Amino acid sequence: MDGSTANRRNGVCLMYGWTGKILRINLTDQNISTEHPDHDRYREFLGGRGLGCRFLWDEVGPGTDPLSPGNKLIFMTGPITGTRVPASGRFSVTAKSPLTGTVFDSNSGGIWGVRLKKAGYDGLIIEGRSDQPVYLVIDEKQVRIKDAGGLWGLDVPKTTGLIQDAEGKAFSVACIGPAGENLVRISCIMNDNNRAMGRGGLGAVMGFKNLKAIAVKGSRQVPAADGEKLDFLNYETEKWLKANPITSQGLPEFGTPVLVNLFNEYGIFPSYNFRESQFPDAEKISGETLAEELLVKKKGCYGCPIKCTRVTRTGSDSGEGPEYESIWSLGPECGISDLETIAEANYLCNRLGLDTISTGVTIGCAMEMTENGTFDSGIRFGEQDKLKPLISDIAYKQGIGAELADGSRIFSEKHGGNGFAMQVKGLELPAYDPRGLQGMGLGFATSNRGGCHLRAYMVGPEVLGVPKMVDRFSSRGKAGLTIFYQNLNAAIDSLVICKFAALAVSEEYFARILTAVTGIHYKPQDLHLAGERIWNLERIYNIREGFSSRDDGLPERLLREPVKNGPSKGHVVELDSMLKDYYRFRGWDSTGTPAGKKLSELGLEGI
Repeated sequence: MDGSTANRRNGVCLMYGWTGKILRINLTDQNISTEHPDHDRYREFLGGRGLGCRFLWDEVGPGTDPLSPGNKLIFMTGPITGTRVPASGRFSVTAKSPLTGTVFDSNSGGIWGVRLKKAGYDGLIIEGRSDQPVYLVIDEKQVRIKDAGGLWGLDVPKTTGLIQDAEGKAFSVACIGPAGENLVRISCIMNDNNRAMGRGGLGAVMGFKNLKAIAVKGSRQVPAADGEKLDFLNYETEKWLKANPITSQGLPEFGTPVLVNLFNEYGIFPSYNFRESQFPDAEKISGETLAEELLVKKKGCYGCPIKCTRVTRTGSDSGEGPEYESIWSLGPECGISDLETIAEANYLCNRLGLDTISTGVTIGCAMEMTENGTFDSGIRFGEQDKLKPLISDIAYKQGIGAELADGSRIFSEKHGGNGFAMQVKGLELPAYDPRGLQGMGLGFATSNRGGCHLRAYMVGPEVLGVPKMVDRFSSRGKAGLTIFYQNLNAAIDSLVICKFAALAVSEEYFARILTAVTGIHYKPQDLHLAGERIWNLERIYNIREGFSSRDDGLPERLLREPVKNGPSKGHVVELDSMLKDYYRFRGWDSTGTPAGKKLSELGLEGI
């Protein structure tokens, strides 16, 4: 990686891709300032997840309570956000998670991140805590802190609508619903009404700060160092997307629920709180059925040709989704097969600002504890009529919902049912049974933010054959492959670009695109090095917070209870052998701690 990102105009240093400017707002004293990070910081951490993690390391010290003024919300765009690059309308927010206690970033699409970038900012850092509810208004000319007393208590669509009525329809709004206001540990931040920074309880961080919403508007162009080359690469990228059956047919035609039937057939579609790896009524909730019965139209994020979002309508409600993960968590995970019930539960989560994955898995945990006799939560598998009222109770912390609001780990530990919480590091697992996906199991266990499929997304090579098919039942070779995808995805999350694009487009193209945008010559190995640097910084942040190799585990069910039936029958996750290789291949010591030599190689020796 070499070259310069900057030129000079009237003595001012300008960058391509990045604006070079971070907005900082202290809610305690209402101080508003801007700063200009060193260019090397951008080169090394790119933006998005990477730059957010570096700010978190520097500014949120050891032992900080996630629900305290010392925690920060760090919104970051990437160098290609707001450009013409397909599927690049994304951004991330980083904070210390109130659900897991780990470093945490959550990623979202829509238009909000593009508007922030076009307003002239690479990122926004929120610190301190307001005495009263407020919302922020940010555009190219000014930044204002406004009273949000009249908005507090409102759901996401009402909040968004009232702010746009007051400020203008050109503003994109990120906000919290009642769940975030009530400091629910599985609450999320919503943007553009239906897009979610869903995981880790970051909505509660925003709620603690008494920050109801952030409205942004911008129209500045994001210049590229080589616009002609970028146009060619964008043309080539769209060709790759059109040539791949996943991004040209499966996702555009059926959205993410296209995975339901496929994964059920493979025996990796968990149900009844991971007691089973298939669901007998999967066809009733599949992407094909959703398209036939509920679909109104298709929709996509800014600049995305894939358009995987489904706008849907039931007999009594409407909204966006449900996505694959939401169909699963609010459906088979809870033993529910009625698609309208699932869709309406998803709409409700979006309005109240709840993470659908953690909500469904926490409810599934409570259902199993009831049926097992461990603790009577008042709900059993398949009781679909109780689902929406319980979701509302979680958001408002009413009845048993007040306990479920803390997530499955805290809830199960409180009532003596720790083995029923399907989580890693406190983060509820998503819709993949790792007993039939050894690499995914390793990815879950080692994820720096807890049980997450998106850190490595080993479904690509283990099921979809992207870039090539590997034996999903074999643990051999999975450590190296998992590390490869963890590093690559850390870079992708920092550019920021949609991971679906990576199913069709190689890192060679991402490196060439980044070169054309920034004017810095990036090779594919430079992206992997940046991703490895980010991954290791996240790891040592967690170690600083008291995490260790003891936390790189999985629920006992997945390690000790073989799948009973179906294509994955007889399998458990062979984690121990993979972990040993994983630490060694990472260049860490046997306790999973990055060694001095590794940190030096990554330019992190000062840290």
